[in-house]
Amino acid sequence: MRRARNIITCAVLLLLAGCGGAGGGDQAKGKEGGRPPPLVKAEPATTMRFVERVEAVGTANANEQVTLSAGVTERIERLYFDDGGFVRAGQVVAVMAQGEEQAELSEAQARAREAGQQLARIETLRKRGFATKSNLDQQVAASAQARAQAAQARATISDRNLRAPFSGWVSLRNISAGAVVNAGAEIATISDLSSIKLDFPVPETLLPVLKPGLTIEARSAAYPDQPFRGQIATVDPVIDPNTRAVTVRARLPNPDLKLKPGMLLTVNIETAPRLGLAVPELAVVGEGDSRFVYAVGPDGVAKRIQVKTGLRQDGRIEIVEGLQPGQRIVTEGVVKLADGMKVRVMGPNAGGPKEAKGAD
Repeated sequence: MRRARNIITCAVLLLLAGCGGAGGGDQAKGKEGGRPPPLVKAEPATTMRFVERVEAVGTANANEQVTLSAGVTERIERLYFDDGGFVRAGQVVAVMAQGEEQAELSEAQARAREAGQQLARIETLRKRGFATKSNLDQQVAASAQARAQAAQARATISDRNLRAPFSGWVSLRNISAGAVVNAGAEIATISDLSSIKLDFPVPETLLPVLKPGLTIEARSAAYPDQPFRGQIATVDPVIDPNTRAVTVRARLPNPDLKLKPGMLLTVNIETAPRLGLAVPELAVVGEGDSRFVYAVGPDGVAKRIQVKTGLRQDGRIEIVEGLQPGQRIVTEGVVKLADGMKVRVMGPNAGGPKEAKGAD
């Protein structure tokens, strides 16, 4: 029995020794074949300019635009503009027949001269005592009436001479000399294109950030690579109750006349410009409503930091809280990291002591 117990004891000891040796071998193998720290890219958090943008679509309008119409039914005698031509303020654009009106003017002027001469004679007689005050008053009234009739005749003639109220470009001509037009018929449209009024709607919720003088940038499908910059001139004080939107009017300089009335323009309004801390968008990890980044310290250890983010712009994201300028942030390889993990930083922004780079 004693011998059997000794044999069993020796067997147990040998078995335990074998298990211990196997475990030590595995540990040694784990140390020799362990993975190196993950390789990541990192860069310091830097500041950049962020702006909040409001996007809208608007319609271009001329700085000033008017349609000249015939004031009376009459025949057009002469036209003084060409298709798309330029006219100056006060220039005669069209002349309508006015022979009868000219005759009436000549008659009225003759009566006015005669009344004036008669008034001068009565005034002389009055001074000599040969005319009464009643005669003088009657002639004064007659003279004034004659002058008024002459002025009315001149106004009638003026209505038959259509003049440009301001300098601008004339629309295509759709009428010819000799045509008889009715009162109200359109003769020509004149547009002042020196600047453009751009009207566009924005939601009423943006009213607090909209104010005159705010810079806008507009683009047209006709010139996709050329931005047109201007400023907000007016915000309509009335909100449309159907759309709950307010109309904003901006002014755009148009020295090269590229912008035309009726164009559809997309509008970007820059509001609340500021300098903020920024990191690449790929550096930010989201978990529910929380956002995190991994900062690499001088010891090469990645530390997870919760941050508060702001705007996204040009591939970067604004960090409102949680980081300091210059902190090295992992920008590539965040998916394989955990808090407190040793990393190797590659690239020109590796920085720090050698252990931060790691060894193969």
